[in-house]
Amino acid sequence: MEESLEIRSFEFDQLPSATQFASQIESSNIPAVFKGCIKDWKAFSNWNPTEGGLDYLQERLGTSVVEAMLSRTAPIFYGDIRRHERVALPFSTFIGLCKQHKQKMYDGCDDYVEPELHRQVDSNLESPSLLSGDVAPQQLYLAQAPIMSAENEETVQLETLKEDIATPAFLETKKLAAINLWMNNAKSKSSAHYDPHHNLLCIVAGCKQVVLWPPAASPMLYPMSVYGEASNHSSISLENPDFSIYPRAEHSGEYSQKVILHAGDALFIPEGWFHQVDSDDLTIAVNFWWRSSIMSSLSEHMDAYYLRRILRRMMDREMNQALAKASSADRERLKRHACEIHTNGELDSMEHDLDQSCQKQDLKGKEPQQRILLQKIGPCSLQALHDLVSLVHDCVNVADINQPMQSSSTFNSELNVKNDNGKIMTTEMFHLEDDPIAKILWTLEPHALQEVFVVMAHNFPRTLEVLILHLLSPVGAEVLTRKFDDMDQKTSEEDRKKFYQVFYGAFDDQFAAMDAILNQKELFALQSLLQAFKNVMDKYLGEKL
Repeated sequence: MEESLEIRSFEFDQLPSATQFASQIESSNIPAVFKGCIKDWKAFSNWNPTEGGLDYLQERLGTSVVEAMLSRTAPIFYGDIRRHERVALPFSTFIGLCKQHKQKMYDGCDDYVEPELHRQVDSNLESPSLLSGDVAPQQLYLAQAPIMSAENEETVQLETLKEDIATPAFLETKKLAAINLWMNNAKSKSSAHYDPHHNLLCIVAGCKQVVLWPPAASPMLYPMSVYGEASNHSSISLENPDFSIYPRAEHSGEYSQKVILHAGDALFIPEGWFHQVDSDDLTIAVNFWWRSSIMSSLSEHMDAYYLRRILRRMMDREMNQALAKASSADRERLKRHACEIHTNGELDSMEHDLDQSCQKQDLKGKEPQQRILLQKIGPCSLQALHDLVSLVHDCVNVADINQPMQSSSTFNSELNVKNDNGKIMTTEMFHLEDDPIAKILWTLEPHALQEVFVVMAHNFPRTLEVLILHLLSPVGAEVLTRKFDDMDQKTSEEDRKKFYQVFYGAFDDQFAAMDAILNQKELFALQSLLQAFKNVMDKYLGEKL
C-alpha cells in the first residue's frame, strides 16, 4: 500500500472542524478513523444491547415494518440479488431474534439450537412476509434500513431514530443523501463493494472490522459487470476464492488496509473505495451518505472531455508498462560487456568491421571525420553502434543499402529484422522485449544515444535511413522519441539544434523521416489506447472484449 494512501486516525479531542474535514480529509479521498466520535449520542447508551437497548428499540419501533437481507450463504451476505432476498418483517420480530441470540450468548449453551423463523402473516402487513420457508435468525441482516432519504422519503422506515443520533459537526455543511441503520443479531460478513457516495460509518454498539482497497486496486477484486444489478460488488467469493479464475485476486491483500472499529468510532469511506466488513454479534451501526463535490460538479456536457482525459491517462499508463524501464542491472551488464570488449582487445576488431561497412557506402568525402568519430565514442556507444549496424545489414542486402533510398512516410512492411534466435521480427512490434532495435535504444543513456546517431549520420547515412524509414517499429518509435525528450532536457538549445541538423541531414527527405517516426509513434499510442480500453472493460467494468 502506498504511503500516500495510508488511513489516518483522529482521537476524540482531535476531531476536525467542517472546514478542516472538507479541505484536508474529504478532498484527499483517503479513509480516516475518528475515535469516540459519536459517544455523545443518545443512541450510544439507549441502544446498547447490554443495557436494555433492545427493549428500548422494540418500544420505539416495534410496530414498524422493515426490510432485511435474507442470505442462504450466511454468515456471508452478498450484494448480488441472485444470492440474497429482501424480506419484509415487523421490526419487533427482528428484535425478538436479537434477544434470543443474546440469551444464547449469555447462557453459553453449546447445545443451544437457534429457533427457525417460519412463514408468517402479520395483521399489519397487506401481504404475507416475504420470508420463504424456514429461516434461521443468523440468515437475517437489517442492512441499509433508511432513517432518512433525500430521494425516497416514502421508503423511510425508522425516522423516529433521528432523535437519538446527531450529524457529526464536521459534516454539518454537507447535503446528506441518506442516513441508514445497520443491525445484525449474529456474526456476519459483507462482500467487498464500493459506494457511489462518500460514507461515514458510525458504530453505535458492537465491533466491525473493515478491509479497504483504493479504487486503483479494483482490478484485483474483479468488479461485477457495470451493466449488472450489483455492479459495485466484487465477483470474488469470500468462502472459497478460485484463483484459477481470478488470478489477480491472490495479490489483493497487498493493496488493502484493515481497521477495527469499536462502539463510538466512525470511519470515513470515500466514494469508490472497496470495503469488506465483518461484524460481531449484535452490532449496530448508522451511516451517513452524501455526494462528493467532484460528482456534484460533473456536468453532463463535460463527459466527453473527462472521458478523453481519463483514457489518455490510462493510455499513458499502458505505454509505460509496455516500456518497463531497463533496470540499473541491465545498464550495468551493458557497461560490463563493453569493458570486457575493451579488455579483450575486441574494440579494434569492432572498429575494423565498422570501417569495412563504412567503405561500402557512399560517404561523400567523410572518411577522415569518420575515423576520428569512431575513436572518440565510448565502449558502450561503440557496442550499440555495432549491434545496430549489424541488425540493419542482416535484414537488408548491403548492396541495396548502397542504393539511394526511396523515401516514404510509411514503412515497408516487407522488411524485417531477425532476433537473437534468428526468427524474423516484423516492424509491427508493440512490446519492448520483442524488438531488438528498441531494446538497444532503450538501454542507452541520452549522451550515448546521441553519439551513436551522430556517427551513423556521418558514416552510415544509408543504414540510418533504412533503420528509421523501414525498420523502426511502433515501440521503437516511442522509445526513440522518449530518448530524444531526455536528450533535449540535458543539452543546451545550441547543442540540440546541431544534433538534429546532423541527424535529419542524413536523409534525402527530412520530412519523410519525421513522418516515419511520428506515424509509428502514433501507431504505438493507438495500440496502447486499444489495450487501455480492453483493460478498462475487463478490470474496471467487468466486461471482456
